[in-house]
Amino acid sequence: MSTSGPATLRKTTALRRRLAESRPLLVGGAHNGLSGKLVQEAGFDAIWASGFEISASFGVPDANILTMAENLEAARAMNTATTLPVIADCDTGYGNAVNVIRTVQEYEASGIAAICIEDNVFPKRCSFYSEVKRELVSSEEHAGKIRAAKSAQRDPDFLVIARTEALNAGWSMEDALARANAYADAGADAILIHSKAKTPDEVLEFASRWKRPVPLVAVPTTYKGVSASRLAEAGFRIVIYANHGLRAAIRGMQSALRTIREKAQADAADDRIVPLEEVYRLVGVPELQRDEKTFLPVGAPPVRAVVLAAGYQPHLKALLRDAPKSLLEIKGRTILARQLETLAACGVAQVSVVRGFGKERIQLPTLRTYDNDRYESTGELYSLGCAAKELTGRVLCLYGDIVFDRAVIQRLLEAPGDVTLVVDRSWRDEPPGSRAAEAAPDLVVEKDSRPAGRRFVPSAAPIDVVRVGGRIPAAEAHSEFIGILLLSEKGSKVVRETLDELVAKGWDRPLQESPSLERAGLTDLLQELIARGQPVQAVETYKGWIEIDSFEDYQRAWSMLS
Repeated sequence: MSTSGPATLRKTTALRRRLAESRPLLVGGAHNGLSGKLVQEAGFDAIWASGFEISASFGVPDANILTMAENLEAARAMNTATTLPVIADCDTGYGNAVNVIRTVQEYEASGIAAICIEDNVFPKRCSFYSEVKRELVSSEEHAGKIRAAKSAQRDPDFLVIARTEALNAGWSMEDALARANAYADAGADAILIHSKAKTPDEVLEFASRWKRPVPLVAVPTTYKGVSASRLAEAGFRIVIYANHGLRAAIRGMQSALRTIREKAQADAADDRIVPLEEVYRLVGVPELQRDEKTFLPVGAPPVRAVVLAAGYQPHLKALLRDAPKSLLEIKGRTILARQLETLAACGVAQVSVVRGFGKERIQLPTLRTYDNDRYESTGELYSLGCAAKELTGRVLCLYGDIVFDRAVIQRLLEAPGDVTLVVDRSWRDEPPGSRAAEAAPDLVVEKDSRPAGRRFVPSAAPIDVVRVGGRIPAAEAHSEFIGILLLSEKGSKVVRETLDELVAKGWDRPLQESPSLERAGLTDLLQELIARGQPVQAVETYKGWIEIDSFEDYQRAWSMLS
């Protein structure tokens, strides 16, 4: 976590004070919050938000391929996850001096303690890439960037480090010193003299000829045999070990994954990996458990979900290609995957799916599955009966062909009723030729419903439902049932007992609008509950969902969803 509070030094101030001490400041490279934590646990004084590591973590070269926003987000994660100051590798400042001004503003606002900008041309190339022509901007241009950076900062302790690539570009020692002096004159708080030589000789020579009080920074990646104490004796105040953590991780992952693949057994790499408990510790699971005990409601009942996905629509065969409709892909993600993601984001982790057509295609280790092998001749209520054992506690029931916003589920989970539907007040607004205009939606008549117009705020309290079904005249209806309902523990018991009673009378008996129980839908069950005196309530939404029941629905979903 980041430092805060009146008794805690700002990270910028802590870094500047540490830089003033006699011993060298040791900095470890990182690329995300976890690697930043490892740098801190290893005992380093600060974190280097390494452009090399961050680029590699994205699987791309260190060549200004990533944006400032992507690099900043990685640095921000390191800063948030640790108490150490973060020094961010900002390459060339992501453009000219004007771009540098925004870079400073954004990094400083994010709590980063220092940035480092280099005098390569944009787009830069990693200093260690061989056979790459090294071009530098003029010393005047880079000095202008340093002046722009210093003018943009608001925290007086924020550090701007100027890095020169003169030696790596094949320029002389005199050129490197001249550039460094120009950057110091422009206000740089420290000078990083970079070298890809195999020995430290040229950086040591540079330090011996440096006559300014501005601190020097070394990055001993290639001249790796020199100690930090030797560099400190030569005059270097900051020593950055820029990418060793990532390189160690790559070797470890290569070895462990190769061994597991060869042995095809998970424990084959046990001697090369940390226990799960160590990961839990690093990412803060003990703190999570403590906070859950402290702040979450005691005994808050979990919620499970039942997805009714057994149906088959022959008119969509060209789209489905022998797959269940729940596996229809929209921009690379299936309807079921989108549902699971939204449910998980709302804390609903235990999900069951009632399968039918193409059931063998729905197989995920996290799902419980129930099969309705009579999917061609039965309705939603029969599918729900196949998963009747799931009707315990709080249960979400939903159709397998709808995509919905997270807010829809969150609003429903807050409802206090025993049987609560989600209804949409926008169905009257559908233009001619739309789904609502062509199909026969499941409509809802509400008690004491408020009028809704072009500007509408959903009711904060659930509304009593008087009627629900597909044969309600549009003129009498107030909203549309979207195919999602929530049962409380009591509601689950009522639905389970009602189902048992109805089944005992026979699957061929009619139920509300359906000619038989086996062909009945959820709305028939809901209307039966209302007829028996069971209160049924609704929470309102205004759009925020889509049902995929036609090719036009699919086109609409493709244009709307990300």
